[in-house]
Amino acid sequence: MIHMRRIKKVSVLGSGVMGSAIACHMANIGMEVLMLDIVPPELSAEALGDRAQRNSIVDGALKKSIKSKPAPLYHKDFARRIQTGNFEDDFEKIEDADWIIEVVIERLDIKKQIFEKVEKYRSAGSLVSSNTSGIPIHLMLEGRSDDFKKNFLGTHFFNPPRYLELLEIIPTAETDPEVVDFFMHFGRNYLGKQTVLCKDTPAFIANRVGVYAMAKIFELTESLGLSIEDVDKLTGPALSRPGTGTFRLGDLVGMDVADKVINGMKAGCPKDEQIHHIKTPKFFKFLLDNKYYGNKSGQGFYKKTNDRDHNGKRIILGLDLDTLEYRPKQKSVLDSLKLSKQIENPKKRIAALFDHEDKGGQLIRESLAGLFAYASNRIPEISDTIYNIDNALRAGFAWDYGAFEYWDIIGLKKAYDTAIQLGYSPAPWVQDMIDAGHASFYKIIDDQKRCYNPLTKDYELIPGTEDFIVLDNIRHRSPIFKNEEVVLHDIGDQVLCLEFTSKMNAIGEGILSGLHEAINIAENGDWRGLVIGNNAKNFSVGANLMMVGMMAFQQQFDMLNIAVAQFQNTVMRCRYSSIPVVAATQGYVFGGACEMSMHCDAVAASAESYIGLVEVGVGLLPGGAGTKEFALRASDAYFDGDVQIPTLINKFKTIAMASVATSAHEGYQYGYLLKEKDDVIVHKHLAIHEAKQKVIELSDRYVTPIQRKDVRVLGRTGLAALYVAAHSLQRGNYASEHDIKIAKKIAWVLCGGDLSEESRVSEKYLLDLEREAFLSLCGEPKTMERIQHMLEKGKPLRN
Repeated sequence: MIHMRRIKKVSVLGSGVMGSAIACHMANIGMEVLMLDIVPPELSAEALGDRAQRNSIVDGALKKSIKSKPAPLYHKDFARRIQTGNFEDDFEKIEDADWIIEVVIERLDIKKQIFEKVEKYRSAGSLVSSNTSGIPIHLMLEGRSDDFKKNFLGTHFFNPPRYLELLEIIPTAETDPEVVDFFMHFGRNYLGKQTVLCKDTPAFIANRVGVYAMAKIFELTESLGLSIEDVDKLTGPALSRPGTGTFRLGDLVGMDVADKVINGMKAGCPKDEQIHHIKTPKFFKFLLDNKYYGNKSGQGFYKKTNDRDHNGKRIILGLDLDTLEYRPKQKSVLDSLKLSKQIENPKKRIAALFDHEDKGGQLIRESLAGLFAYASNRIPEISDTIYNIDNALRAGFAWDYGAFEYWDIIGLKKAYDTAIQLGYSPAPWVQDMIDAGHASFYKIIDDQKRCYNPLTKDYELIPGTEDFIVLDNIRHRSPIFKNEEVVLHDIGDQVLCLEFTSKMNAIGEGILSGLHEAINIAENGDWRGLVIGNNAKNFSVGANLMMVGMMAFQQQFDMLNIAVAQFQNTVMRCRYSSIPVVAATQGYVFGGACEMSMHCDAVAASAESYIGLVEVGVGLLPGGAGTKEFALRASDAYFDGDVQIPTLINKFKTIAMASVATSAHEGYQYGYLLKEKDDVIVHKHLAIHEAKQKVIELSDRYVTPIQRKDVRVLGRTGLAALYVAAHSLQRGNYASEHDIKIAKKIAWVLCGGDLSEESRVSEKYLLDLEREAFLSLCGEPKTMERIQHMLEKGKPLRN
């Protein structure tokens, strides 16, 4: 077996959309990558000897991928880890690869040709895999050696590989079990993926169940006479799924691809009654006949126009499924949709929609009942376990819940009975479960989530989750402390975890007082330290803007001064407590949340942490010690003989332009994270665990830091340079007049005010300057316009 430390070099064969994106993600985790593709067949005789021309396909594909949005790389510099070449000149270089992954066109004959060549040049013991989305894995092994066969399997990434968590692992009967175990572990711990073990059956797991679900909703939409817009809302946010819903997802995937997968499932699964009973709607045939495949062809279920509405937004037309003509968006009249917007708790919302009697409720009820029957009957055909199916659906399609988790929300017996009433046939083992007295597929036992196994008829621990700290799993315990915005948990080994529970985890008075109390409890009890973390999609969107806005609009500046001082003091408490405080972040880490994390002893940042001091967007500067901290970090970056001004300008521009790191690795570049203390965690579900380990590590020899009184600021010299930099932003149309007013306030704090020469100042001195600047901006009419616009529209105003 190849050990973890030996996976250093990866060869990617094929540079299409998936090949290039997979190569980029391998580079993300530090691999040396070689990506190869064909020599252009149309090269002239003169160009045949030109290396650049011979590599033009692979080089062009990589360049296009790197420029694509969302970015496939954590940091643009990681592209240096990728070398390119072509199949004719460079194939022998795969000899050095520890893992060779094939990502060429979905044709078995071409894949077999590639693997014949791989056999010739690979080193014995090297791992080989295919990224096929549906070709049976075992069919690729014809003519291959025993060593090739035992080291070969399917590794099916979902697009885009950096962002979608699913990695399906599909062994054959001849794959060495140790190789399977390796990929399950490597994919999870190194690639940051939800690895799912699949059987070598058509479309594997996620596409098999997900495409059935899509086809069923197509059928129900036509029979119930619903609009595509309503169905996308019902099957998107209302069900805690992505905003693409079903029809926008169809446009994204492509109707030609969906048709191919559905037909492939029908051909390859003759005993799959439900897929064969799905009726193809007339609109599906209309789209295929007219080659309206979706985004790739410019129109599908939706059609973008060049016309603009009164807000300047491009008008998008939707397909009327009855007339098969495009028409403007229609206002929904469904009571079920209105209800869904009123229920914030997702489980309560889904249960309410399932029971609703209008057409929206019928669609939810019938589609979920069909999904329940379909998923249960796929065991043991495509998987021996329930959790593999749920994990595949959540990680592959970004659903919040898998099929059996939805079933638990509705209730095991209730959903079973509903499916029977609607003419579906759930698998017999489900009735056996009910007869045995079981009430759910999942249970929390000894603080760990366990899943029912239909084969052993027992609840078993889900493999690979041993190191996950899931706060829902310990919610049955009495918390150490709780208020309306936080819960303080004991996460074992004498470590506490403070969870934010406010809407979007916005930081208000409850979180600030709760954090103070959590640190007091840790300091005065038998605790090693504190983790600040949660399992939500976003760590925190920052300070509660509504609270700031209300005080600013009412000109309650004394109260605002007290509130800002409380925020600053709380953030500073994270750094200067007598116990280690470590943040575990994921998703948005904006504004006050960024300030808080920067003041922790360490950060365990999920790679997909989007970090930034974004206050300029609402007409403010970072007032929760963030501007002070950038002055301190600039000071620490100066060295004897340093020019200093470039470092200062860099810190200034990061705040003044509200720069957001689009990954934790970019967080280092912007100075939000520091390599000497903060770590990047590829698998987001391990962030709290890693933060806990960091607390334990630091606690052994922890000494309370001393507040700084030696922060070097440049005074008037720095101000002059930053004012020039500010006006250059305005001349380049990067900043408005109000932006410049804010920028000068930022400069004032970073430089320590109007000091006649370079000086050493205290953190308290800078905090006072920062708070004064923040309060002065709160009195500006244009700042209040920005705050109001953000609160009403949810996006920044440029004024």
